[in-house]
Amino acid sequence: MAISFSLDKKLILLVMVVSVIALSITAYLSFNYADQILRERQGEQLFGESRVRGDTLRLLLESRIEQNKILANDPMIKILVSDLNQVSDEEFENLKESSRRAFLTQIQAFQELVGFSIGFEDVKIMSADGKLLFTLGRVSNTNFQNDPLFKKGLEKSFVDFEPTSTGKKMIVVSPIFAEDHKKGDEPIGVLISRMRTTAIDNILLNRSGLGETGEVYMVNDGFLMLSESRFINDVIFKQKVDTVPVQKCFREGEDHIGFYPDYRGIGIYGSSYCAADLGFVMLAEIDEAETIEPILVLQDRIFQTGLLITTGMAIIAFVISRTLSKPLIKLKNAANKVAEGNFDVRTNITTSDEIGELSHAFDSMAQKLQDSLIEIKQKEDVIKKQEDILLQFSDYSENYCVCMVDIMNSTKITSDLSDTQTSEFYKIFLNSIAIIVRKFDGIVVKNIGDALLFYFPVIYAEQKNTLKKCLDCCLTISESHDNIANQLKKAKLPVFNYRISATYGIVRIAKTSTSSVNDIFGTTVNKCAKINRAAPPNGLIIGQDFYNNAKSIDGFNFKEIVTDEVSIAHGYKGYLVNRKNNKN
Repeated sequence: MAISFSLDKKLILLVMVVSVIALSITAYLSFNYADQILRERQGEQLFGESRVRGDTLRLLLESRIEQNKILANDPMIKILVSDLNQVSDEEFENLKESSRRAFLTQIQAFQELVGFSIGFEDVKIMSADGKLLFTLGRVSNTNFQNDPLFKKGLEKSFVDFEPTSTGKKMIVVSPIFAEDHKKGDEPIGVLISRMRTTAIDNILLNRSGLGETGEVYMVNDGFLMLSESRFINDVIFKQKVDTVPVQKCFREGEDHIGFYPDYRGIGIYGSSYCAADLGFVMLAEIDEAETIEPILVLQDRIFQTGLLITTGMAIIAFVISRTLSKPLIKLKNAANKVAEGNFDVRTNITTSDEIGELSHAFDSMAQKLQDSLIEIKQKEDVIKKQEDILLQFSDYSENYCVCMVDIMNSTKITSDLSDTQTSEFYKIFLNSIAIIVRKFDGIVVKNIGDALLFYFPVIYAEQKNTLKKCLDCCLTISESHDNIANQLKKAKLPVFNYRISATYGIVRIAKTSTSSVNDIFGTTVNKCAKINRAAPPNGLIIGQDFYNNAKSIDGFNFKEIVTDEVSIAHGYKGYLVNRKNNKN
């Protein structure tokens, strides 16, 4: 009896161990799978909210621009603006006053057509030189020549926002062209409309589907909040929002979804809609605590269920332990094989009692584990296949300062060097240049033969500062020739000269899975390589677009150069650059 009782105890212990292991593995796999599903659903919900509301906002803003263009293209308004542009200063005020009724008639007709439905409040019409020709409201300043909205409006139509005592107003700006204008003609005036933002607020402040802590808000390219916060009062044009999705939108032109700290410093799960071309990014966010709450509830329920099942199995095993000896030995052996990793094992006990049911449950468990492992293996294979994708071209382009440093006569210089000397030769050159580039926050892309390619991303609001930083970097490389020469002499290697070129413009971005540095390509990169050969030894040459945007920066001399490689006939213009305190 003692032996039998000992065997019963072992059988009970075996049942308990197998049950706990099986339930733990099943619970673990079930929880992780459910956790993944819940997170994916939350992400899909926020992504859907950001896309639907973002697309609606884009459509709304673009429609406001088109409606503003309708007014700007009104034939009578064009004639009135053209007439006022042509009169002398003495006649201007009289003609302006006599034209007011004609302007007002056209504005009222526009209001009756679409103005009231879009929240139209005020309009200002300026001449090409910034004189105020007409306004619905009262203004103290009648000359808008230096107004940033007016200046930008001479170039294109756009939407902006301005703060008010009650929140914000939408500003829609469009250039006015002559009736018979042709492509490339200068505008004869600018039309600035002021509209209410009720429709925008309705889109952003509708918090249905966002739970207890969710919110949707807009941020402009100045990183300031443009809509109300659910948590903080009076934030419009006051609350700084320098979060991950805002940075990715205005610096990389990309959307973002995932966990990150919000403007309050609180962890949230969010999805962004980037509309950098319209000057805003929209974010849909919900607190991380609310996101993971269903996961924690699920975790507790799985734990409680597992605990109940394990307890129940222990009680049942204790009651029927004396009848389990022979079939449980078979189950024990099967469990040992499962523990060894053999999930093909099956007990195949066909009795109609509890032992048979337990055997069936064991076999089902083994089958589920086997199926789970197969599924995991398949997912691993998919991941490995995805790792083979090395290059992905992005769907966006950016304005970059692209620079190249190229060794002169490198082939001839290195022809007499050994492999070891050649490696040291290029190591000194490339490392010296790369250190300087990183000092000025430039990004080294790659070396092309004996040349090094690097760039400076340009954010619109920091354009001039970035161009100056690029010029300082290139001229520092030029001024470092003696230092590099000393390193080469110490290594008993030949001294060389190099050329430096820089261009500015649109580049396309390519990402590789093996590198965190983006590759670049396009016309701007090609021009940089083309004009490089026209640079003097250890000197800097820049392209036409770079010169157009940098010529007003203090501290530098610019001199146009014409060579066999750089001329109008070849489609390129080049300018030599040095510092003003440099007599050369």
